[in-house]
Amino acid sequence: MSLNWKEINLVLEELNLPGMQIQKAVQSAFDVLVLKLYGHGGAKNLLVSLSPGACRVHQTFDSAPKGDRPLRFAEFLNSRIVNARIEQALQLGSDRIVRLTVRRDSERCYIYLRLWSNAANVIVTDQQGKVLDAMRRLPRKGEVSGGHYAPDAGGSAGTGTTGRDYAVREFSASPPDASFNQKVDAFYRTQAGVLSLDALREQAVRKFEGSIARVRSSMERLKEKEAGFARADRLREYGDIILSNLGSIESGAEWLEAENFYAGDTASIVRIKLDPRKGPAASAEEYYEQYRKAKSGHGEIRARIEEGEGELLRLEQALAHLLSQTNPLVLHKLLKSGAKLEGAPAGESPSRRREDAKRPGLSFRRKDWLIIVGRNASENDALLRKHVKGGDLWLHARDYPGSYVFVKQKPGKSVPLDILLDAGNLAIFYSKGRNNGSGDLFYTQVKYLRRAKDGPKGLVIPTQEKNLHIKIEAGRLRELEACRVQK
Repeated sequence: MSLNWKEINLVLEELNLPGMQIQKAVQSAFDVLVLKLYGHGGAKNLLVSLSPGACRVHQTFDSAPKGDRPLRFAEFLNSRIVNARIEQALQLGSDRIVRLTVRRDSERCYIYLRLWSNAANVIVTDQQGKVLDAMRRLPRKGEVSGGHYAPDAGGSAGTGTTGRDYAVREFSASPPDASFNQKVDAFYRTQAGVLSLDALREQAVRKFEGSIARVRSSMERLKEKEAGFARADRLREYGDIILSNLGSIESGAEWLEAENFYAGDTASIVRIKLDPRKGPAASAEEYYEQYRKAKSGHGEIRARIEEGEGELLRLEQALAHLLSQTNPLVLHKLLKSGAKLEGAPAGESPSRRREDAKRPGLSFRRKDWLIIVGRNASENDALLRKHVKGGDLWLHARDYPGSYVFVKQKPGKSVPLDILLDAGNLAIFYSKGRNNGSGDLFYTQVKYLRRAKDGPKGLVIPTQEKNLHIKIEAGRLRELEACRVQK
């Protein structure tokens, strides 16, 4: 439940905001704003929540977390009202619209806090009511830059709850002599609807339980396949038994019944299926080929299981990190920003670090572009399956076996020539033609690659490809090595 107009008046009366200086605006999420104030009584954090069912303004005693990236409205406020002083703070009638009159040097503006559950907003205007900016831009209501908003002068704000009678609720808090703002802050910590700790923790569980269940289900299927691959030795044994009995197998036979000399001391007869259209030696070779594929598949399945176990651990750690939060503002921010894990260096996205760590091959970050190199067929295949998308660029040396090189796309941007030359140098350098010092390559987008039917792992056939001649540049390669992502 949002604060009613009587409770808002009591909050403002107790805070005595006139004369306080605005030091900073912090917006940890799109619907939560904190104004850091300083003046009589020391420092205070004024919380403004626009969340439906929990619209309110009051002092918060929790720290205000910074957003992962600067949000537009907070940046605007910091450019216009930092170091300004609040001259007046009042509620307009009983309409749950709070107006802060703010002055910096000779410039005066109004900050309107409209605390209506279904139409909450923070709007900044000049003295004539011209909108300078709004936390939620609503063009139809004129609540955008250049619009008009002046509720105290008969503007478009409406009547809100005017005329209705409300009582000030008994907010319980500890200690008993807590201020009204302390009681309100403590109440909303647990009773703030979608912004209470309990509700946010439930949201965190819902956010992760589906992903955790999917990863566990996938790992169960992979482990079933791994169990099947673990029996691959039997295929090799069948090939050996067929070859040891070539002289006794009749032409066109469909089955071979022979002694299983792999059974040890126990005499055992094994029945092995043969291809009557081929000779027994060809049937043995088929079993050997199945054995080789199974062994290769077993290694790949094991790698995918280990990757899944790492992903499951990451998800469980992320959920535990969220559930350990005691500050609802921090938890709300983490949920809004994707629940980043702790432990990443400052300025580096944790999700980027995780992606870099699990991506096969070599990765280079050059001028904010990501170039990936697969060094063998397995890495090429893994990159194609899991780490590139249709719009990414693919490069490969012509006439020589070598690495697949990918340039990750950036929305709305084409690959610059300099980055294309970087990727081309890597494609030639990581190919059999590197000793020539130069070579031709073709490139196209990943969506124009087609897997070769029954071909070796990772083999693709490109279409709509373009040609490029590359001369290896030692200086460029040295610069790229300095940009290589360390795992």
